[in-house]
Amino acid sequence: MDRVSFFSSPLFLGFDHFERLVDSMAKGQDDSYPPYNIEQVGENGFRITLALAGFRRDDIAISVENNQLTIKGRREPDPQAVYIYRGIATRQFMRTFVLADGVEVINAEFDSGLLHVNLVRVKSESSIKNIEISSPSE
Repeated sequence: MDRVSFFSSPLFLGFDHFERLVDSMAKGQDDSYPPYNIEQVGENGFRITLALAGFRRDDIAISVENNQLTIKGRREPDPQAVYIYRGIATRQFMRTFVLADGVEVINAEFDSGLLHVNLVRVKSESSIKNIEISSPSE
């Protein structure tokens, strides 16, 4: 049975990328690792903070593609270490955040086991475009 999509309506021409975005948000976000906060900084700024105890800056990769911020982390275990108890998780992770149109990543900082990703909402000027109507005889 085919799934009927809200975006299949003829009133939503060109919005199929939103459907893909919603589908990607629904997949795999049940995992709570690593824990994170999202805070508002100023009027148009945001900060995403991930708790990454045990990771180094070189273990983390950040990318933005199609309004989707992806943060990946992978740390190789120390082959010399012998653990009696291991309570600090350093497993591989991938955390994604969907960014609204006009939200851009400014920078990222890694300090004391916390990764801070700073974002800003860019105010866009609204524009009106008039479309000329021509006839086939012209």
